[in-house]
Amino acid sequence: MANFEAPVLVRTRTYTHNQMRIYYPEIDGQINPRIKHHVNQQIIHMNQQLGEMQNPEARPGMYGEFAVKTNEKNILSIGFSNFAYTPHAAHGMTYIKSLTWDLTTGRTYSLKDLFKPNSNYVEVLNRNIKEQIKRLNIFTLEPFKSISPDQDFYIADKALVIYFQLYELTAYAYGFPMFVISVFDLQDVIDENGPLGKMAVNGL
Repeated sequence: MANFEAPVLVRTRTYTHNQMRIYYPEIDGQINPRIKHHVNQQIIHMNQQLGEMQNPEARPGMYGEFAVKTNEKNILSIGFSNFAYTPHAAHGMTYIKSLTWDLTTGRTYSLKDLFKPNSNYVEVLNRNIKEQIKRLNIFTLEPFKSISPDQDFYIADKALVIYFQLYELTAYAYGFPMFVISVFDLQDVIDENGPLGKMAVNGL
């Protein structure tokens, strides 16, 4: 129990301007002030990025929210979404993004950072995703070939979740294609000292 690492405190903040309403997280509590500031600034920047992805005509009515995916073992992974409706469009548009940090160092992880250097992690993930597409009978706009080396992801408990934006892999009606991959299926390629390595350790 001496090695127990308490979850970081996550507060919900709200930004409103006319019809716009953005809910976003702010971390607090017993954490290095420099790291706390760095993470909170990245959160603000991410929400700004999501807003910039929307059609300028739709931005005044944007709605944003977030979900904490992992908050344990000093690993924090958060998903963000932004919805806006362009006048006269057939439907609104939603974009989602995510960020994952090691709160002991303040490091922000891209997908490649989760794996051993020079590992074939892209090939391993592609194989798993292709198997899920076939097993779940997911209709794709084009045959799936490969993720990008910096594909969108988040960490949820003992799993890596790879996801795609609307229209990136499937039709709009399908929503966001998400592929949940157990860390135990990736043990040969994950960095044991990284976020996925920490998740693969049993216990609290």
